[in-house]
Amino acid sequence: MTARTIRGMAAAALAGTLALTAAACSNPGGSGSGNADAKSGAVVGIAYEPESLSPLLGYGKDGNSKIFDGLLAFDGAMRLKPALAVALPQVSADGLTYTYKLRKGVTFSDGKPFGAKDVVFTYRTILDKKTNNASKSELDALKDVKAVGDDTVVFTLKYPYAPFAERTVLGIAPEHIAAGQDVNSGPFTTRPIGTGPYVLTDWSKGEKISFKANPGYWGGEPAVKKFTMAIIKDDDVRATRLRAGDLDGAILPPNLAKGFKNDSARKTYAATTYDYRTVTLPTHNKVAGDTAIRQALDVAVDRQAMVDKILDGAGKPAYGPVPTGSEWFARGTERVHDLARAGKILDDAGWKPGADGVREKDGVRASFPLWYLSGDKLRQDHALAYASDAKKAGIEIKTQAGTWEVIEPRMKDDAVLAGGGSPGDPDFDQYLLLKSTLGGDGFNNMARYDNPAVDKALDEGRMTDDKAKRKAAYDTVQRELMKNPGYTFLTHIDHLYVVNDSWDGLTTQIEPHDHGLASGPWWNVEDWKPKK
Repeated sequence: MTARTIRGMAAAALAGTLALTAAACSNPGGSGSGNADAKSGAVVGIAYEPESLSPLLGYGKDGNSKIFDGLLAFDGAMRLKPALAVALPQVSADGLTYTYKLRKGVTFSDGKPFGAKDVVFTYRTILDKKTNNASKSELDALKDVKAVGDDTVVFTLKYPYAPFAERTVLGIAPEHIAAGQDVNSGPFTTRPIGTGPYVLTDWSKGEKISFKANPGYWGGEPAVKKFTMAIIKDDDVRATRLRAGDLDGAILPPNLAKGFKNDSARKTYAATTYDYRTVTLPTHNKVAGDTAIRQALDVAVDRQAMVDKILDGAGKPAYGPVPTGSEWFARGTERVHDLARAGKILDDAGWKPGADGVREKDGVRASFPLWYLSGDKLRQDHALAYASDAKKAGIEIKTQAGTWEVIEPRMKDDAVLAGGGSPGDPDFDQYLLLKSTLGGDGFNNMARYDNPAVDKALDEGRMTDDKAKRKAAYDTVQRELMKNPGYTFLTHIDHLYVVNDSWDGLTTQIEPHDHGLASGPWWNVEDWKPKK
């Protein structure tokens, strides 16, 4: 059986995708530039925190988890490179077998050796039905994983899944610790041990996640000895704390980042992303689930105005989960802002204007609630703009703010201003977003979208490594979303970071929706060096 490496496959998967914007460095002072640890520590402000720090439950599945390493990792240009493996995998000619040779001499931060058994344990545990990993369907192609000695791992697939190697950036858990406890609720979920460049020192939920450099890291001890992610959900508060010197860097929405434009001590950098904002249109809602309402909203919304006014130009209109700059984008699926067309769609479907201008059909008002996350100014602004555009078409949308604890139980029937997006391969985002069988599975398929043609295309796209067939499948998905859009996609957002200028060696990657934790100018904090 002829072997081939994955390097070419990974490069091809990202060829033609969005351009990468370089980022700069951050002053790592724990309390700003006046801090005594200014040359050895950094505090950055992020908006969200994970539910768990266990890779068995999905933490770090896309890399950059700080505490853990995967078999592979992504470099700044999103190319795969070896991590716990010594080289990229050897792939059988039929695409069903991936063989990894492991790095020798690696230890977990507790001093115990890393080996093939830990890799096998990690993947088998994730696939176990008892494990509450919402992303386990991303490993659906995996049939078996086995160790060959201490330094070789062989994965066998059910079908040739083209992006499988990109799924092996997932962090590896230590069997000697995690195997002896409840995978879903044991202490490993909040006090993990890994092989990564940093060791967790504290996680005060809702406040901060703190790390210290791992002196035994196989890649060399990082120069940034202490690294803290301050969890600040409110955008305005994050900007205020950055200006006060409490933070060395932060992610900010465009209108707040603009306030630091003339600050000589700080710089603002943009990272191109796959991150989109979308409105879920719940299938179970009598109004939002109506195909004509969905089609009308899809053309009533003024996406370019949102990019210009809300994002200050830092983004692009979104017509689906795939950005227009990606090679996977289906040309011809762009939607033009057209209120007249929206009105005709509704008229033809029997949605007639009522006395107050809100349309009605069979005694049902064209009205539904739209929730957005409290403190998230970008979501709030998108929600208000969407509601304003909808009103012009005769659809009443009532915007409401809440926490995820308030919003999640309502997702079956109420619309949500949601976010998502994952670079690298169209399967990563579209399957979890649109597959009907995942409707109601946590934050997967939040709209409970159900389209047999989309389900079929999603399966075809992930079950072949023939690129032409995959492109045809994902083109079908995007065209079906034009016919029956279970989501109104609004914008793709460039992430903006404001950072102090005290460190060298920093870049950004093309980023997913999960911004600020694994991404941002600190995605490679272990490589930062202090400016001289």
